[in-house]
Amino acid sequence: MQLDHGLHRIGNDLVAAYLIATPEGVTVIDAGLAGHWRELLAELANMGRSVDDVRGVVLTHGDTDHLGFAERLRRDHGVPVHVHEADAARARGEVSTKPEWGTMRLGATAGFLWYAATHGGLRTEHPREVVTVHDGEVLDLPGSPRVIGMPGHSPGSIAIHAPSVDALFVGDALTTRHVLTGEHGAQPAPFTDDPAEALASLHQLGGIDASWVLPGHGTPWRDGVPALIAAIESGTAASDR
Repeated sequence: MQLDHGLHRIGNDLVAAYLIATPEGVTVIDAGLAGHWRELLAELANMGRSVDDVRGVVLTHGDTDHLGFAERLRRDHGVPVHVHEADAARARGEVSTKPEWGTMRLGATAGFLWYAATHGGLRTEHPREVVTVHDGEVLDLPGSPRVIGMPGHSPGSIAIHAPSVDALFVGDALTTRHVLTGEHGAQPAPFTDDPAEALASLHQLGGIDASWVLPGHGTPWRDGVPALIAAIESGTAASDR
């Protein structure tokens, strides 16, 4: 799906990955689920591109529903996989995590798990090799994506700012659709290692001007970054009362 000039999404509101397209090539932000491979190829074809145009994958963190086809791109096509140094072992599958699930609703949770299972979520391949990145780094990839450290959801959770497509990719630093409850709107993401740290990390986004704020789960946010942060903080404050 084309969102804007040079900006594309594959997947849906349950699990999404994104493409930045420039004359120099394509950068993939997150790799969704393994079953999204066909959608990747179809979207590239619709753009008049192919997998040979992909110059790199940038993972917002190392959880399996963001790793999807990353290893396939690396192994079969020589595409480097970038991840924050604090999540490198997590992405490679060298450490196990046991996040709290928190509040759930049966229908929403079952729908998410069914979607993940039918789109390759049970056969995720961890990338065997990764290129580590750090906070503030501008990557030598199409769109010149800049890394913004957002620890909390995971130690190496990051957001990616790409001014060339007027977009901010936030991974699971926040969500606009809670996959376990079905609740829509800006809110903290589930499966977060340290919820308090994740909430504090939102202030790293305060000075960013981007028309598109794109989460790994949920619909794109178009009301600006300050309104997004305010919505999450007000919702969190209300739930604490």
